Amino acid sequence: MKLIRQRESLGAEQDYQAGENILRAVRSGSAGPVLRIYQPRPTVAFGRRDELLPGFAAAQRAVKRAGYTPVVRKVGGRAAAYHRGCLVIDHIEPASDPKAEIQQRYALFADMVVAAMEELEIAAEVGEIPGEYCPGEYSVHATGRTIDSPMATIKLSGAAQRIVQGAWYFSTVVVVEQSEPIRAVLTDVYRSLGLEWNPATAGAVEDLRPGTRVSDVESALRKVYGMYARHMGYGSLQEQAF
Repeated sequence: MKLIRQRESLGAEQDYQAGENILRAVRSGSAGPVLRIYQPRPTVAFGRRDELLPGFAAAQRAVKRAGYTPVVRKVGGRAAAYHRGCLVIDHIEPASDPKAEIQQRYALFADMVVAAMEELEIAAEVGEIPGEYCPGEYSVHATGRTIDSPMATIKLSGAAQRIVQGAWYFSTVVVVEQSEPIRAVLTDVYRSLGLEWNPATAGAVEDLRPGTRVSDVESALRKVYGMYARHMGYGSLQEQAF
């Protein structure tokens, strides 16, 4: 299984397009299973439903004022924000019937994030928490003492999945560092869109385990995905710099 460690973000739109290029290569058969890991530039990814809301233009302006770049995903969900303190894991595989096991993939890869958190001694769980941004049944969250609260349940990771003929594309974002800028931009975005949410649910791994860096979470995730690759018969992860 090829591992592409993208050393620098190409930019919000360019990173998104690079993922589309990998998906085309995999579905055409010119590439096998690919795992791409990178730290994104400040981005707010909207869902297609967000585009239909009357406050969408105002939300885009709020994103730009905050120094983020707005993009619209080709999948569902609501607005999510990320920056260089986050880790994006794009997982693309060929499949003769990519519609099969859609829910199983959500469950499996969420459990893998939980396993990575356990490597860092963080007790995380899978499931939507009330008031979270971009709510999802397979969000990964944890409860613990944070800077702003003696005890809070915060979202650490979310995922989206895209299905095309001959392949699937599963993207996971883990928020590791600097949760405050994410709370700030999402507060303005959700206000503009007219959507309710609870800013206290937006957190980062370092809120629960002070001193944690993106590299720590990446190491834990690589270990877990390495086990997945071996289990699937892909052998070890073969890293390719990008």
